[in-house]
Order: sequence, then C-alpha cells, then structure tokens
Amino acid sequence: MRILYLTDVFFPRVNGVSTSIATFLRELEHRGHEVVVVAPEYRRPARSLEDRVRRVASRAVLGDPEDRWMKGSALRRTLRQVLEEGPVDLVHAQTPFVAHYAARRFARSHDLPLVVTYHTFFEDYLHHYLPLPQGLLKPFVRRISRLQADDADRLIVPSSAVRDALLAYGTDTPVEVLPTGLRSSELAGGDGPRFRRRHGIPADQPMLLHVGRMAHEKNVGFLLRVFARIAAERSDVLLVLAGEGPAVPRLRREIRRLGLGEQVRFLGYLERENELLNCYAAADLFLFASRTETQGLVLLESMALGTPVVSTAVLGTRDVVRTGHGAVVVPEDEERFAREVLSLLADPLRRGRLSREAVAWAQEWSAGRMAERLLGVYRDVVGIEERARAVPA
Repeated sequence: MRILYLTDVFFPRVNGVSTSIATFLRELEHRGHEVVVVAPEYRRPARSLEDRVRRVASRAVLGDPEDRWMKGSALRRTLRQVLEEGPVDLVHAQTPFVAHYAARRFARSHDLPLVVTYHTFFEDYLHHYLPLPQGLLKPFVRRISRLQADDADRLIVPSSAVRDALLAYGTDTPVEVLPTGLRSSELAGGDGPRFRRRHGIPADQPMLLHVGRMAHEKNVGFLLRVFARIAAERSDVLLVLAGEGPAVPRLRREIRRLGLGEQVRFLGYLERENELLNCYAAADLFLFASRTETQGLVLLESMALGTPVVSTAVLGTRDVVRTGHGAVVVPEDEERFAREVLSLLADPLRRGRLSREAVAWAQEWSAGRMAERLLGVYRDVVGIEERARAVPA
C-alpha cells in the first residue's frame, strides 16, 4: 500500500503530531508499506526520515515563528509530483489547516479514500491564540471540527475523550480510538547520571521535570506556581523545563515574579535519540497539567524510562495516567499538587514502586500493536472505496 500523509507540521518541528507521524511511518514501513509525507519546509533541516518527506515552500505563521504555512501553488505542484512517482492508495490528513483541505481535494479528485486524524482538541486551544469571545469561538470551532470530520471516510482519534467530543459535535463518520504508541527500540537506555553531569546537576539533587511545547494551553504556569510552594519547603529541588514555544517569555517573567531564580532551568528542545531520553531518566518525578492534551505521549515516554508521573487527568490524559500504573493523579489544585510531590520526594521506596509500575504500563502501549490496528482501518476504507467504485452509477 502507498499512503500519502499531508500535514501542516513535521520534524524538525517537535511536537506530538510530528512524533505520531514518524512512529506510524516507521511501523508501516517495517510491515512493507510506503508512506510519503508532504509537509512544510523549515529554516533548519530535519535530521531523520527526510528521504520520505516532500517539502513544500512555506511562509511563517503570523504570531507563531515555530510553525509554517504551506504555499498553495507549491503544494499543488508537490502533490502532482507525488502522483507522477507512483499510484496512491489512500490519503491521510494529519492536521486541520492547509493540509486538511489539500488532502480533501486530492482524495476527491483522484477517487481515493480519506482518513483524518484529530490530534488536537481545538475547543480548549484556540482561545489562547484568537482574541474572540468564548461564546463565539467555541461554536465556530465545533462546527469546523464537525465539517472536517464529515469529510473523512474514517476518523482516527488518540483518546476516548476526543472521540466523545466529536460524537457530541454531531459527526456521523466512524471513529477509531487509536493512540500513537511507543517504539521500545527508541526508548531503550537513558543515562540519567550522564545528563546530570553534563548540566551540572548534583547526583543527589531532587529533580522535577516537564517536557513539552512551552505554549499557553499547556498550563505550565500552573506548574510554576505549584513549584513555588514546593521550593518554599525544599530549597534543594530543581525544576527542569524541556521544550520551546511562544509562552517562554511569559513563563520567564512568572519565574522572576515568583522568585524562583536558579531553581528553574529552561533547556529548550533536546535531541530525541539520546539527550531527551537521558533527561527523562535523570528526573525523580515528571510533572504535567495540560488541559488540552489529546493523548500525552510525553507521559508514556517518561514512564517508559522509569520516571513516575504526577499529573492531572484531563481529556486524553485520562486514558494514560491512572493510579497504580506508575502515576499519581491529582486535581488542578496548587496546594494538593505540591503536597503530593513533596510526599513522593520524601519517600524513595514509594517512588521506586511507582517507577516499576510505570515501566510495565508503558510496555502495554506498543507502537506495533497500534500500527496493526491502523492498517486494519486502512484496509477497511480502501476496500470500501474499491467496492463503491465497482458499483455502476
């Protein structure tokens, strides 16, 4: 099968969508299928999978220098080239902007099935970027999401909460809950002591970690306020923030306001194959509180490296963070969150038990298993389309 992925974002832009695409691409290739990714070009090159990607000339997105907007003429030219290289069996739209509408046009023009993945819960996301009243924005987002869902022959969502939201919007398209999963080969090892030596963190210093895009919807400001309560009782604790994004200037101002100084350290993006794994392994606890996460791959990555999670359980993270599975679930309450972290820092035996649970739980989220399920969806919709084309008009 030759599958065309259209996306508004891919590596070197690091986020959950890029990781999901790369994970499924590798698993599908391993099973003998070809995936062609059409994605924007960036100012800096990607380091892996570039031979599978057709880059499209793009311009900067206003107000968001990390992201790119594919140019229409360049995108149409690229899609023609993809088709000249060989027939396409199925089109999969990964993002809801330029890529979605290009995927819809391409699929309809060439009588191909269209699969759409709804990665991001935009209802609780866009108000951080569009200065519109919630009473206007939410109905608009719901309507656009339903219309895009109705474009598809099959919808893929990363969690049951997102499925329930789309069904509530009124879509009739069949929905498959299919998380990305983890590739164990990519999460092997992790040298925590090496990471600490490289960054000058003493071996016995308690280290808390958050990995993710530093964006307004990720609720990192809440974690900083929680950490201020922790630091008031434990001046030896360090909070490491790994990732970049538009909220960094605001977060730095918040750190100064809270008087946290050197107890919080920004590291920016970390190279995934080694440095990020080492970072996970170096931490004592992973903290998370996003309100808009549709799955939360970083939570599973942390657990795979043996680092327990303290997190709220909102939207997609409800499927991942469960008490007794390497995580402690807490409400979005600064005092209660801080108390739980302080309790765990003071109890190495409990942390050790959670670490073992975390590794076992992460192993159940196999990328190979998820890829087999995705292939089942692909075979089903391709078969449906083939039968539909065989029926006389």
